[in-house]
Amino acid sequence: MVNKPDIRTAVPKHRYQLGEFQVVVLGEVESGDAQDYRYIMAVVREGDPEPGVYLTCERLPAEQRSGGAYGMRLVMRDGAELLGQEDGWRDLHRFTEDGLAVLRKLLNLGDETPYRLM
Repeated sequence: MVNKPDIRTAVPKHRYQLGEFQVVVLGEVESGDAQDYRYIMAVVREGDPEPGVYLTCERLPAEQRSGGAYGMRLVMRDGAELLGQEDGWRDLHRFTEDGLAVLRKLLNLGDETPYRLM
């Protein structure tokens, strides 16, 4: 996967079931790449051995902070895209809520409710 986060260590903060997907929100992320991750949302389809989609909350470099200090990046098998910037995403609850909304649209799960498992 292109631009996949190189997660060395992380602490699971929340787990959700969203249709046929399990979503794990990781915090206290230490990575081996250049990004400064605050949180990572890893999305695994039932039966798959590893995530196929990531949503990340990254502290942006100073020169990129015109819209906020934190960026939400969508990482999929074919590439990555910065979806937006928001200071509020430094808060776990806010990032999780907004990230789940993005995933519901992306995965065409508008009628599914995310169920918190942890």
